[in-house]
Amino acid sequence: MLFVCVCVCVCVCVCIFFPQNFLNSSSCPEIQGYMYVKEPGRRSWKKLYMFLRRSGLYYSTKGTSKEPRHLQLLSDLEDSNIFTIISGRKLHNAPTDYQFCIKPSKVRSDCKELKMLSAEDEQSRTCWMTAFRLLKYGILLYQSYNVPQQRKSNLSPFSAPVRSVSENSLVAMDFSGRTGRVIDNPVEAQSAALEEGQTWRKRSQRMNVLGSPSPLHPSSLSTVIHRTQIWFHGRIMREEAHKMIIQQGQVDGLFLLRDSQSNPKAFVLTLCHHQKIKHFQILPCEEDGQVFFSLDDGATKFTDLIHLVEFYQLNRGVLPCKLKHPCTAVAL
Repeated sequence: MLFVCVCVCVCVCVCIFFPQNFLNSSSCPEIQGYMYVKEPGRRSWKKLYMFLRRSGLYYSTKGTSKEPRHLQLLSDLEDSNIFTIISGRKLHNAPTDYQFCIKPSKVRSDCKELKMLSAEDEQSRTCWMTAFRLLKYGILLYQSYNVPQQRKSNLSPFSAPVRSVSENSLVAMDFSGRTGRVIDNPVEAQSAALEEGQTWRKRSQRMNVLGSPSPLHPSSLSTVIHRTQIWFHGRIMREEAHKMIIQQGQVDGLFLLRDSQSNPKAFVLTLCHHQKIKHFQILPCEEDGQVFFSLDDGATKFTDLIHLVEFYQLNRGVLPCKLKHPCTAVAL
């Protein structure tokens, strides 16, 4: 895991280092560079050379000198938070559009007004704000990251996975007699589980051989579920679909679905866009024995037409606009 910190100087330099080095007070890098600071009680700003250290934010009273006698504390990190300022140039006569402020988190008797600063560009402002937050919360973040990593390393690679409460509450039962009984013998319980699995496998194979699944089988349900929707109109002709769209206003996103006249296994999406009525064929495609429906030659596949419509109501995809208004059988 790496933290990225950007040192703001005459030019912006990017340095990548391990969080252990950053969070070690003896090797904490110093962030420095020019920033504008709003003078207290006035609308004027002063350009100063700033230093961000673990102990706080300082500015130099003499150019870029970092000698202790030339450094003045502007704000500490312990009792302050940092925020972005919107419309600072208009409201506070800021020299640039990239302002932020340091606000004390607690009201104290000796607390001065919040400190308003302005960076040269967006990248510099992001660097200062990120470094400020990382210096303040970095140790806590690193500890939060390190604790689960240590727990993971202490676990044996061959240890059994932790079972959930619901799994632990499950017991093996035998319902072959008149009343059910709990299977206490673990060997017998495992044998019963294997036998049950084989039974389900044989049952599914038998259904595949018959080739005519139950009316409630998912594969058959997905081919008829759309018939319950108000936007599906069955085997209507193209001219009738045009007439229905025109009757209901020809607004963008008005749509309906119907059976295809040329392909009995396909469907057609009729959609209105910019006062024009367009038709898009929905073709079935088979994958691993399951039938899917697609508008874009299989690039985006759906198990049924309801899923397809719901997707294109949220995403335009290959369509000229999203599906917004279902065209009903009777105009409202």
